[in-house]
Amino acid sequence: MPKPQTIRSMLVPGHRLDAGRARDVAALILATPRRTAQVVECLWDDEAGVANRAADALERASYHLPSLLAPWKDALLARLAEAEHNKLRWNLALMIARLKLTAPETERAMIALRKYLEDRGSIVRTAAMHGMAGLALQNPALLPEVLDTLRILTRSGTPAMRARGRILLKKLETADKPVRSHKTLLIH
Repeated sequence: MPKPQTIRSMLVPGHRLDAGRARDVAALILATPRRTAQVVECLWDDEAGVANRAADALERASYHLPSLLAPWKDALLARLAEAEHNKLRWNLALMIARLKLTAPETERAMIALRKYLEDRGSIVRTAAMHGMAGLALQNPALLPEVLDTLRILTRSGTPAMRARGRILLKKLETADKPVRSHKTLLIH
C-alpha cells in the first residue's frame, strides 16, 4: 500500500516561484480544514519554494474561507514581519486583512506592509496596498494614512499599482462607513 502524500511533499516540486501544486493543496485544506496546520508549518520551510507554495495555497483557500487562518493569527503576523521572498510576501499581504485583528494587531501588520511598499517587486507593493486597505476597514484610525498612501501610489506607482489603487480608493472613499467584512476587498 503506498504511503499517503504529505502536504510538504505536495509543495516540493518546481522552481521556487512556480505555483506547483498550490491549487491542489488549497482544495485539500478547503475539503479538510484540519490539515491547514501542516500548510502553515510549511511557511517556515528551509526550501523557499515550499514556503512560497504554502503561502500561495493558504491565500487561495482563505479567499474562499477566511476562517481557516484564524487559529494561526499570531504566527501569520510574525511571518508577515519577517518574510523576505517576494511570493511569500505578496501572498501574506493579501491574506493578513482576512484575519479579524484588534487595533494593535492592525498596527503591527501595517508596520510590515509599510516596509513591503519599499520592495523592488511591483507585485509585492501592489499586494501591500491591498492589505493596507483591508486593515483600514478593520481599524478606521488607519484610514487617513491608507487613503493618502493609496492616492500617492495611484498617481506615481507602476501600472498595476495605479490600477489596484483606483479600485481600492473607490471602495474606501465611497463607503459611508467602513464595512468590517473581508469580502469588501476581495479582488483576485
